[in-house]
Amino acid sequence: MAEVIVIGGGLAGLASAAALAGAGHSVRVLESRRFLGGRATSYEIGTGENAETIDNCQHVLMRCCVNLLDFYRRLGVENQVRFYREFIFIEPGGRRSVLRSGMLPAPAHFLESFLSLKFLSLSEKFAVMRGIRAIKSQSKKRTDLDRITMLDWLKEQHQPPRAIERFWRQIMVSAISEELDATAASHGFQVFRLGLLGSGDSYQMGVPTVPLGEFYGVEKWKKVGPVEFQLRSPVDRIVIEGGMVRSVVTRGEELRADHYICALPFERVPEVAPGLDLDISGFEYAPITGIHLWFDRPVIDVPQATLLDRTIQWIFNKHEGRAVQLVVSASRSLLEMPRADVIALAIRELEEFLPAARGAKLEKAHVVKEVRAVLSAKPGMESRRPLSRTNVRNLFLAGDWTRSGWPAIMEGAVRSGYLAAEAVSEAAGQPRRFLLPDIT
Repeated sequence: MAEVIVIGGGLAGLASAAALAGAGHSVRVLESRRFLGGRATSYEIGTGENAETIDNCQHVLMRCCVNLLDFYRRLGVENQVRFYREFIFIEPGGRRSVLRSGMLPAPAHFLESFLSLKFLSLSEKFAVMRGIRAIKSQSKKRTDLDRITMLDWLKEQHQPPRAIERFWRQIMVSAISEELDATAASHGFQVFRLGLLGSGDSYQMGVPTVPLGEFYGVEKWKKVGPVEFQLRSPVDRIVIEGGMVRSVVTRGEELRADHYICALPFERVPEVAPGLDLDISGFEYAPITGIHLWFDRPVIDVPQATLLDRTIQWIFNKHEGRAVQLVVSASRSLLEMPRADVIALAIRELEEFLPAARGAKLEKAHVVKEVRAVLSAKPGMESRRPLSRTNVRNLFLAGDWTRSGWPAIMEGAVRSGYLAAEAVSEAAGQPRRFLLPDIT
């Protein structure tokens, strides 16, 4: 069996480590921070009795994320995800609508609840249904979907502006973390084809029931296989000689293995591996902002909901409604806004949606601006995302920014890790398949 060094303990690196260790290879993971999980992690704020463990942002998944769920099964944490059958839409003023699967088989499973949605007119609903049928018919025929934006496509399909804003944008921006006018139509198609049309339960949204940091703790790996973790071990350089990696240098120490997986963020790779032929020009991030609010009384009576027509897109119930986490994807408008102004905006909008929030006393608040949340899913990028194999024979790439077949979300990160693990297995003369096929 081969010895493998994985550089980076985010989801992509961890997925490759789990796959290779499960196949019997000896794996060492080097992570610069004191915890695993990368951007999908949690940390403690406050001290003493006021200490709280929060996720840097509320990470969610859908049942169509088959590789992410497989990774969770490997770690034995799949039962720590709660899935919800209902999408609750709340309009300013508090009126609610619910989208859920009904008695009809997929892809018509939403028909009954969709027709009952209050926030769209009947003509807007029929327009959306035409758009969804067009996705089904065009997904395998169109060759230009990576070159046009999802907004271009929606306008081409004569989608009404209010349907675009209240339905298409509300779902897609949260799923891909990018605005419709900056998202390749191919990714928008994927969200609807797999998530909403794939099967009767593929749309169900999973929310971790414990802090994300507990998902990836070192103790979870005992049953996975031979994996060694070196935390607080940033890699300064990947030493490449004669088209091969000779070693990696971390904290003045040279480490050697048979094969290496670089699972670092894209902007760090040229600095760490200057001999690697990698073009990342045009790669850019889309930000996500998480807003954590604690009140003196419950302000919400549902587990989660999406909020229409305002800055806040999703709200998640924490601690029986007395604490909430608000999420704003593609949150460029908030990046330069002072913390106090972000909190004031959040409270002002909450009071529009939730009557119980009016008059509730805010006890504390925390704002997390994840500037480098995900690779922007803009048109023309898919073909430029690198594959796992590189021009260096024993060096492979993993990361949500590589070409995984998915956008740069958690499923995409795990897929990239599995693809890198497959490449290592083949190079080691023991080819294995780790990547699970999409549900459709």
